[in-house]
Parts: sequence; C-alpha cells; structure tokens
Amino acid sequence: MFTYLIAGVITFLFTTVLSIAGIGAAFILIPVFVALGIPLLTAMSVALLLNSISMTFASINYAKSKLILFKVSIPIIISAAILSPLGALSAQHLPKTVLLWLFIAFLIFAGSMMLFYNAKGKEFKAGTGKMIGYGSTVGAVAGYLGGLLGVGGGNFIVPVLVWLGIDPKKASATTAFVVIFSSLAGFLGHAALGDMSLYLLGFTVVGSIAGALLGSYLMNKKLNTKQVKIIIGVVLYLIAAQMIWKLLVK
Repeated sequence: MFTYLIAGVITFLFTTVLSIAGIGAAFILIPVFVALGIPLLTAMSVALLLNSISMTFASINYAKSKLILFKVSIPIIISAAILSPLGALSAQHLPKTVLLWLFIAFLIFAGSMMLFYNAKGKEFKAGTGKMIGYGSTVGAVAGYLGGLLGVGGGNFIVPVLVWLGIDPKKASATTAFVVIFSSLAGFLGHAALGDMSLYLLGFTVVGSIAGALLGSYLMNKKLNTKQVKIIIGVVLYLIAAQMIWKLLVK
C-alpha cells in the first residue's frame, strides 16, 4: 500500500509540471513505476490511462480559457491516427537506434529553440483552411514518428506549433487535447496485456487529476509566455536525457 501511495505522490509531481508543457507524464511514470516494483505491462497501461485522464482535466481548464485551437488539434488527431500504424510498420525495417539518436538531436534542437530563440513575427493568424493544413501536416509527421520510435508525438508537436508562430500557451493547450486521444489509443492496446491494479490506479488517478488541475491553473493564470517556453524547453531536454540514458545503458 505504501508503494502505491508513493506512486500517487510522484504522479502528482510529474503531472503538475508536464501539464504546463502540454505533455503527458507516461514516459517518466513508466520507468518510475517499474523501479517501485510494479510489472512493466501494468506500469505501461496505467501510465497511458493516466495520460488521458490528466490531459482531459487539463483540457477542460484550457478550453474554458479558449486556449485550445480545435481547428488545428482535430486534424492532428486524425492524421496522426492514420500515420501512426505506418510508422510502426516502417520500424520493422529500419535501424531504430539511429532513428532514436536523430530524434534526440531534434529534441535538443527544439528545446534550445524554446529556451533561446525569440520569434519576432506577428501573432499566429490563419484561416480555417490553413489551420487544417498545418494540423494535418504536423499530425502526420508526429503520428509517423510516434509509431516509428514508440514515443509520444506531443514532444514533437509543441515546438513545431510554437515555430509556426502559435503562442506557447495555446501550443501547450492544443497538444494536451491531442494527447488525450493518442494516449487512450495506446492504453487500449496495452490494457489487454497488463493486469490493472485497482490500488495503484486509485492512488495515481487522484495524483494525476490533482496534478493536471494545478498544472493547468499555473500555466493559465500564473505563468507568462516566456516562463511557459522555458518549462517546455527544460522538459524537452529531460526527455532527450532520458532517451540517451536508455540507449547508453542497454
């Protein structure tokens, strides 16, 4: 029982920070749960479900503040769902280690852009057709890369949306909405393989919801655009560091 309480507290802490960046916490929670002695398949299914739950609550707050660009997010969801299986199929024929190092290089580049690059252009303004086009393109690439590398596409979507000129807060909120559906699809794929622990689920769901509500509140009400960019940049660096660690300790 004490292990599940620790898992709930850790879930709360990571979800709070990552909700600000619009990225689900599953990529961190899975190795943490495993380190606590929770079976891998159970850790994966629970963590992905927590992603969907936390981002749902965060998205409710973001939607109330009109931060989610639905005309961008919905095309991302559709095109990512279509291209993700193709990426997974391609992964069988390509050297995954090389691809992972390339993806790490992108994360470091994107994180550096968030931390050190200041766009001098005007605020993002585009018609419906252009927004759908942007969303479809970003979603297709993110979905393909996600399927190819077995990682979430959210860490790709946020910096690209910011690069396109979208306000970092809106980019994070839009990505959070996308993560709901991508994580739910991943959960359904893993749920049949891993036994669900009700105690683990109970403690971590509470932590996940509380973290999502706090993180979305901080992002919306307490942080300015520059601070959100810094948080996103640091998160991208941490994801890259975690991936490097996994590659080096194999």
